[in-house]
Amino acid sequence: MDPRAFIDIMRITGRLKDMTRHSWTEKGRHESVAEHTYQLLMMAYFCRDEFPEADMGRVMEMCLFHDMGEAFTGDIPTFEKTDADECEESRQVSAWIRSLPEEYRERVRSLFSEMDAKESTEARIYKALDKLEAVIQHNEADISTWIPLEYRLNLDYGQEETRFSEFFRKVRQLAKEDSEDKIRQARREEDSR
Repeated sequence: MDPRAFIDIMRITGRLKDMTRHSWTEKGRHESVAEHTYQLLMMAYFCRDEFPEADMGRVMEMCLFHDMGEAFTGDIPTFEKTDADECEESRQVSAWIRSLPEEYRERVRSLFSEMDAKESTEARIYKALDKLEAVIQHNEADISTWIPLEYRLNLDYGQEETRFSEFFRKVRQLAKEDSEDKIRQARREEDSR
């Protein structure tokens, strides 16, 4: 790869370190998109034995690139994202892919096509992980960072995407129970004041 192209790619992908998400960390600061991506990669690595039929390297590539559009548009929470936002993000990602060196262009383009289609086992795994990570991260954050909508959303988010896998259904159920415990605890504390 041309060294200048390499530096240019790193400059753009590095933006994800500064792009904050709607989620908060356990220590009380906004999570970056890069931190979310890192956690997704860890999740994919540690569930690989649950999916021996899947190309987990491909899943990890999907996890790595899935939020690349946010390097251009910033994070827009799922519950606020419009069709126009989706179109703009897609346009920006397509332009970025076209700017990649030829030897990477088709590989990255095909990842996005596969993720968008949500038909392959690998795309379904990546999408389930993406939803699960958001719920788990919310459970790690202080409940004071939750907006009212999230009291319901954290109980339901990702149900559909995790349904295809017994392992993911179990993880989702445990995350839901953690959310319910967190909500009950917050209400007890509020009632005791």
